[in-house]
Amino acid sequence: MPKSKIPIGEQIEKAKVDIKQRENQLKTLIQKKKNLERNARTRRLIERGAILESLIEGALDLTNEQVKALLQFALATVSVREMVVAFISENNATATEQDSASQSTETF
Repeated sequence: MPKSKIPIGEQIEKAKVDIKQRENQLKTLIQKKKNLERNARTRRLIERGAILESLIEGALDLTNEQVKALLQFALATVSVREMVVAFISENNATATEQDSASQSTETF
């Protein structure tokens, strides 16, 4: 006796439903990633603003334009720009090392 098979039409409909569910899961994950990135950016901006206010006496009394001008002036020196470049290089090297370490632990 042959096994009962699901008709091809039903299989197609089931596949369409599965595809739609996967598309919705993908949309949900993409939205979740965007929210996490936005929250991380917001947190970073708040923390850096707090650092700025803690280092500049009377920062609350300055306008945004004045704070911007102050930072532009402070960052205009060659030594500070070199320091920024060095920090970025250091962070990139650390990130590369961490990526390599995580890849080596994932491989069995």
